[in-house]
Amino acid sequence: MKISRGTKITVFVVLMLVIDQVIKFLVKTNMAMGESIHVFGDWFQIYFIENNGMAFGMQFGGHIGKYILSIFRIVLVTVIFCYIRKLLKKPETPIGVLIGLAAIMCGALGNIIDSLFYGLLFSESTYTEVAQFLPAAGGYAGFLQGRVVDMLYFPLIDTDLPQWVPFWGGEHVIFFRPIFNFADSCITCGALYLLFFKWRFFSTEFSDK
Repeated sequence: MKISRGTKITVFVVLMLVIDQVIKFLVKTNMAMGESIHVFGDWFQIYFIENNGMAFGMQFGGHIGKYILSIFRIVLVTVIFCYIRKLLKKPETPIGVLIGLAAIMCGALGNIIDSLFYGLLFSESTYTEVAQFLPAAGGYAGFLQGRVVDMLYFPLIDTDLPQWVPFWGGEHVIFFRPIFNFADSCITCGALYLLFFKWRFFSTEFSDK
């Protein structure tokens, strides 16, 4: 029995979403804010933080900015979903293009779930208390005001520069400070894959219009 490409993409998206949400749930319900677990020495850590804004901890305004960002993500997911459905009808569309677009879509969707529902489903995470799932007193925020859970931290270089280094001698340097999540990784990997390996497809796709 041959499995259709549409089924393969659906399974891929569901699997990525499940992985993303399971990781976030385990971190949220087992770690206090700012707590870290060293996985491989100092260069890879599970470091729990939350953010109100964009990928890699970047911010985008207050409550209004969060509404705008959430709406933008929903529109982006809808557009990509419709585009994938269109490409699935074309047998000549490479499966790699579909997977790359699906990775971006499920990454955005993973963070949308945090924003939409986490404020309703979890109690507040603090630096001294671990959040509870479905607390009796209710969640920490309203619909669309949930915070995105981040935990992947790769401080590949975390050192004090020698005094002889021009301008920055003696300063403490951490290379790659952002803390991100699995959904952010899906977006980044999908976008980079399409940019470096499938750009010819898109140049042809849009030049024919």
